[in-house]
Amino acid sequence: MLTSFCPVICTSRLGESRSFYNRLFGFTATYTTQWYAGLSRPGGRQHELALLDHAHPALPEALLRPVRAVRLTLAVDDTAEEWDRIAALAAAECPDRGHLVITDPNGVRIDVVAPV
Repeated sequence: MLTSFCPVICTSRLGESRSFYNRLFGFTATYTTQWYAGLSRPGGRQHELALLDHAHPALPEALLRPVRAVRLTLAVDDTAEEWDRIAALAAAECPDRGHLVITDPNGVRIDVVAPV
């Protein structure tokens, strides 16, 4: 049984990325170093995300670069206030009430959708 799932984004913009995910989605730091930030969201379901300095020497050579391609899909409350808040904080490509497309500081595409 899967008990945890934590995507890790290799980044050259650790602080900026941490602020982005906190400001838009409420992720808070659970563990930080100069090269790593573990983020989570409080609540009934555990949601986790990690940010890792792309130049950290523990990474294999093939991974010593910032993220190149990834897409995240995040479901948020389907309320006008939440959509307006996220759209105001991010450059939304499709600011309708059912789907927003935003990009994080690393170029990660984030599709924000209302729950089904």
